[in-house]
Amino acid sequence: QVQLVESGGGLVQAGGSLRLSCAVSGRTFSSSVMGWFRQAPGKEREFVAAVRRSDGTTYYADFVKGRFTISRDNTKNTMYLQMSSLKPEDTALYYCAGRASASAAYTPSAYTHWGQGTQVTVSS
Repeated sequence: QVQLVESGGGLVQAGGSLRLSCAVSGRTFSSSVMGWFRQAPGKEREFVAAVRRSDGTTYYADFVKGRFTISRDNTKNTMYLQMSSLKPEDTALYYCAGRASASAAYTPSAYTHWGQGTQVTVSS
């Protein structure tokens, strides 16, 4: 069993910053790649960023490049998403996810472990 718990969401003005955290417990080796997804009301869940736990290789969706930074601290079994220059369209429920395979993946179905989500609201 792998448990993922997100934190750090909240309300922020456009142009502001937030840092999301995802704490991993249980069979942590079952999450070779960790990712962030988001889902806005009425929209499909979409890929935001991912990181390979072993070497820190990162992957980003085009719409967050240069604004968001994903990282991990294996000593703390925690993954982070630093979000800057936030826009109202970044408003969504942000999910942490993990998959056992070490290859990159960009679709929700490729991930087997999920957190409950943390809400990010960006006001204009």
